[in-house]
Order: sequence, then C-alpha cells, then structure tokens
Amino acid sequence: MKVLLIIGTGGFLGSVSRYLVQQFLHEKFDTSFPIGTMAVNIMGSFIIGAVYALSEKGGILSPEWRLFLAVGLCGGFTTFSSLAFESLQMLRLEQFLYMSLYLTISLIGGLMATYLGVLSIKLL
Repeated sequence: MKVLLIIGTGGFLGSVSRYLVQQFLHEKFDTSFPIGTMAVNIMGSFIIGAVYALSEKGGILSPEWRLFLAVGLCGGFTTFSSLAFESLQMLRLEQFLYMSLYLTISLIGGLMATYLGVLSIKLL
C-alpha cells in the first residue's frame, strides 16, 4: 500500500505539472503545434535519465524516491498517448511536415534529453 501511495502522489504531481506547463506554453506561443506535449515529454525524459543515473550511483536515491520520481512523477508528467493522438490529428489534417517535425523532435529530443540527464549525474 505504501508503494501505491508513493507512486500515486508522484503521478498526481506529475499530471498537474504537465497541465500547468502545457497551458503556460500554449498561452506563451499561440500555435496549433503541440509544443506543450513535446516540451513535457522532453523534460520528462531528462528527469527520468537523471533519476536512473542517481539510482545507479548507489545510496543517493532510495528505491522509494526512484518510484516516486520515475514511475509516479515522470509517468504522470509525460504522455505518449497525447503524442500519438496529436500526431494522428495532424495526419488527418494532412499536416505532414508538422507531424514529421513533431515526431522527430519528440523522439530524438527525448533520447538526447534522457542521455543528458544521465550524463549530468555521472559528471557530478
């Protein structure tokens, strides 16, 4: 039960944070391009990379904190389902260039951000 509460609390905070970041970016940049989803997925990728790197350093991050941050917070913050839906919407609207950019930046940006998260902890 303790583990579920830890993950659930992280998920709640991640979901609320995702909503706030997406709203802020959509207000800041008046565009139909899904910049909010792309940004939270890349930020979440960096965070999860850093979390797992901290876990590997031994003794820095407890298993409970790893669950809270990686499974809960990042799980609630990032959203693959939104990426898939928004990509489908662009496909339906024949916005092939936007869809290609969105998917490419999201995937490569996410991989790079995860690597930078790991690297930033390893360099400490």
